Amino acid sequence: MSRVGKKPITIPSGVTVTIGDSNLEVKGPKGTLSTPIPSGVKFTQEDGALVAERQGDEFAAFHGLARALANNAVVGVTEGFEKKLDVVGVGYKAEVQGKKIVFALGYSHPVEYLLPDGIEAKTERVNTKTSINQYQLTITLSGIDKQKLGQVAAELNRLRKPDAYKGKGVRYADKFYKLKPGKTGK
Repeated sequence: MSRVGKKPITIPSGVTVTIGDSNLEVKGPKGTLSTPIPSGVKFTQEDGALVAERQGDEFAAFHGLARALANNAVVGVTEGFEKKLDVVGVGYKAEVQGKKIVFALGYSHPVEYLLPDGIEAKTERVNTKTSINQYQLTITLSGIDKQKLGQVAAELNRLRKPDAYKGKGVRYADKFYKLKPGKTGK
């Protein structure tokens, strides 16, 4: 049995769930999300909870996946999701202009990234205690779709991957980066 798949999803007040043949539609205060249901998995609503049931042991791999996708949809329309990225480096900047983010990342031209629908971004300067970077720029991405939010964060990270020696670039705020030691003189 799938440990994740067996857990019921509690549906908070103000959230309505419509169960279709191949998708699950969740409406809440922040918006509406549609989640695909893999074949072999069926959802039922019981006592204010959503329960995932599989039709046989050959569908065990999809049981926990379907439940996790449905839970992410319920959490997304009630609370939403958030990811933080740090822009680290001398002269590296980012600015939100409407539905796009304009970066200065050490290239000969500014890099523009157009945000997809449903994703919002804001920037803030954070004071750090290091002697090299007095200020660090943090980009906060928010949205109701967890998959789309993670994809946008990954694409922003790929604009300038963190350097292995100084750590300069667009980095995930919650990830630890181990830096390589530089050359040592004899």
